Amino acid sequence: MIRPIITLRRKRILVDVGIQRDFFLATSPDCIKNHRRVLANIRRIMAWARLKNIRQISTVRDFHVEHENQRDLELEKLDKISYTLRQNHITYAADGCTDLARDVLKKYDQVILHKRCDNPFKEPRADRMLSELRADEFLVIGALTEAAVKATVLGLLARKKYVTVLTDALGSREKNAAEIALRQMQAKGAKLVEVKSLLGTSCLKQIGVCGCERCRGKMQKSLANTG
Repeated sequence: MIRPIITLRRKRILVDVGIQRDFFLATSPDCIKNHRRVLANIRRIMAWARLKNIRQISTVRDFHVEHENQRDLELEKLDKISYTLRQNHITYAADGCTDLARDVLKKYDQVILHKRCDNPFKEPRADRMLSELRADEFLVIGALTEAAVKATVLGLLARKKYVTVLTDALGSREKNAAEIALRQMQAKGAKLVEVKSLLGTSCLKQIGVCGCERCRGKMQKSLANTG
């Protein structure tokens, strides 16, 4: 008999979907648009989650090779944006297994689940984790809005979870498809909010979020205008 995942009473869970270099760094050919603004919001959410001790579930899309050993898995994990990694985390490969420790979210702040397609519910372990875990609210951020985020949110809603989507912490490549995806999520019961609605307005400048030439140029122009 498979024991259920630990129940988190009156808790929030942060679900970060595909926050990887492939989507969010300007050096990647697959980089999303407005990555600087999205990353600034993601970075703020991550800092808040650490401060509030909110547990985090991360789904990572494997674009490359099958993992042959733990070392390969650790190298693949480096594809995640550095500040989305909690120090106390555990990583699971996409290997078709369903094994999960009952107290995994008591021992670890973050569970990283690898997957081989956009939909995490097609991976047995990720399906079990997200289906069995009970919490007051699932906060969803990441990319791509029109693909993996949509599949994750609709899957959670189908399993009777309460889902809040932080719309300005989402990345997309196709604006129209992303807008349609958000409307579909909302129609199914997801709550759509901006980061400031959850965390309030920040007066911090967006420094150090992205180091690409485009973002550095915008920052220098912004500083010049305020100087």
